[in-house]
Amino acid sequence: MIETTIVIAEDDASIRQFLHILLTREGFNVKVVGKGEEVINECHSCNPDLLLLDIMMPGMDGFEVCRKIREESNLPIIILTAKEDNADKISGLILGCDDYITKPFDSTELILRIKAVLRRVKEHSLSVAVQNIVELPGLTINNISRITELGGQVVDLTPKEYALLWLLSNRPDQVFTREQLLYQIWDSNYYGSPSVVTSLVKRLREKIEPDVADPYYIKTIHGVGYKLGVKPC
Repeated sequence: MIETTIVIAEDDASIRQFLHILLTREGFNVKVVGKGEEVINECHSCNPDLLLLDIMMPGMDGFEVCRKIREESNLPIIILTAKEDNADKISGLILGCDDYITKPFDSTELILRIKAVLRRVKEHSLSVAVQNIVELPGLTINNISRITELGGQVVDLTPKEYALLWLLSNRPDQVFTREQLLYQIWDSNYYGSPSVVTSLVKRLREKIEPDVADPYYIKTIHGVGYKLGVKPC
């Protein structure tokens, strides 16, 4: 089982100890720091799943820590502070924290809110992963690795061939004109003939279609353009 690591950044030693015990009992792997400058180094060192961040710390305060972390990562951050000023809450949210809890806090509520943030992050990650992989009958397109597999075998596609296939597979109900494909696969400043799209479709079909004369994946909509011929699995 993979442990979930939480970094606690809190200058009050008694609160730090309490949080360490509380989160450890919940099964989390817990790291604690007491100064703002230490937070960045600890996060680099242990690559945590969540940061529980106090605002009032010696040296670099929590807002500055949050700002620096957001410059380099999307690490989930919950600000935990005695400051109840609504302006501080807004500042934290603007800087990109995921939640804001004031002291004194209820232990059960804190645990539930930590788990809620972690759950949202996990669901978002799964959603992104799904969006980056399209499964068609017999054909898989992975937009992370940019690898296309036909019947389990890798298909060697050029960047433009891949771009065409990815675009069509992501919008299975849309019919694209040659002009639309020209605009999206090349760029808005390209003034070539739409015939280059016809040639691109022909080359792609030769690589993925079981029968080029009767295309299965890329259908021609006569008088309009092209669309995906099958539904994603």
